[in-house]
Amino acid sequence: MTETPQDAPAEAAELPTVAPRLRDLRRRSGLTLETAARRVGLSPAHLSRLETNRRQPSLPMLLALARTYGTTVSDLLGETAPERDPIMRAGRTEPSEAGGWTYWTVGGAGRAMQALRVHVPQRAQGDLVRVHPGEEWLYVLTGQLRLTLGEAVHLLGPGDAAHFDSLVPHRIAATTRAGAEMLFVHTLLQSGAAELCLGDDTPRRGL
Repeated sequence: MTETPQDAPAEAAELPTVAPRLRDLRRRSGLTLETAARRVGLSPAHLSRLETNRRQPSLPMLLALARTYGTTVSDLLGETAPERDPIMRAGRTEPSEAGGWTYWTVGGAGRAMQALRVHVPQRAQGDLVRVHPGEEWLYVLTGQLRLTLGEAVHLLGPGDAAHFDSLVPHRIAATTRAGAEMLFVHTLLQSGAAELCLGDDTPRRGL
């Protein structure tokens, strides 16, 4: 899942609230640009570009940033959801896009974990490696996913699931032409440990 952020105005228009929210959440967390960037596994310059809307984050990067600031992807995007409402109606869920992935928030706000329905296009960000505290669970709905956990590679089809420690370096990619769709649940842990979302312009630690 090689990350290829776009700087074009059309791309920036897709996520208009990300930049100011990232900056505001970092400041409210009492983190300097350098400290926050180190926790996410980015350079300060890269994080600064995200905060000034000169680069758009991928969905995996949004997940890493959300964990660092102890919030959710929905909150980063300025989405609102009924607080503690246990029911998520299909008609109220709007798709969002980040880094080529399309996702729907299917979990409640203010919880210790976040649930998403995600569509992963073929080859989207197939080289992106993530390492961070917490756990992840996924369930394949359609298509085929290639899940890399450390050195092990697993091909998952409809009905297959995976539950793993997020400190294990991991990658998720779709191998079918139409992409793949999955249910995805991850814990929202705010930790001082390094949280990594590694792309082409970041050091590949933890591999």
